[in-house]
Amino acid sequence: MFSYYGSKSKIINKYPDPSYDTIIEPFAGSARYAFKFFDRDIILIEKYEKVYKIWEYLQSASKSDILSLPDIEPQTVLAEINGYTQLADVEKYLIGFCVNRGSRNTPKTVSGKFCNWNTDKLKIAKNLYKIKHWNIIHGDYRVIENKRATWFIDPPYEIKGKIYPEKIKDYKFLGKWCKSRLGQVIVCENYGANWLDFEYLTDTHGQHRKSKEVVWYSE
Repeated sequence: MFSYYGSKSKIINKYPDPSYDTIIEPFAGSARYAFKFFDRDIILIEKYEKVYKIWEYLQSASKSDILSLPDIEPQTVLAEINGYTQLADVEKYLIGFCVNRGSRNTPKTVSGKFCNWNTDKLKIAKNLYKIKHWNIIHGDYRVIENKRATWFIDPPYEIKGKIYPEKIKDYKFLGKWCKSRLGQVIVCENYGANWLDFEYLTDTHGQHRKSKEVVWYSE
């Protein structure tokens, strides 16, 4: 629903459809996989407090709450926009990520060259109903019960995930944890990672670089 670094929005259709009615994303981020299959039983876990707060806010927000947020043009200092400084912190977090697509680690204070917030907030308001039934948890990925479900596991990448505020300290442990999940397991990574036996999935094309996405899959 909102822009965040590492989002799978461009390649989400490359991943297998869920085999179970329950989908668990232990590293929620912008939860693009869960959002694609929003009507399932969705469980999100997010450790980074600012991202968790955004999900908590969106789940309780109304259309008018979102539509009343200020319009923002590209390459604008947010604090100079009329009404911005009076917004709640979580509203600033949401805007700060969205005004810089794929924003890294912290919400920005200046909108980017390709800011499309005025359209994005319309889409967010339109889709709020999709997440009302989701179970969204603030905490570490290890807190979730191991149960039979579709697990979409998209952690901070071993090589390119160092910019995230919440980092993985032990990828060897994470690999064992992924293998122990019950049900269908889809694990995302970038080419070069070896903490699981990843296979090539697709190329991605960002604003500044190309990248190779890999996946580990178990049913």
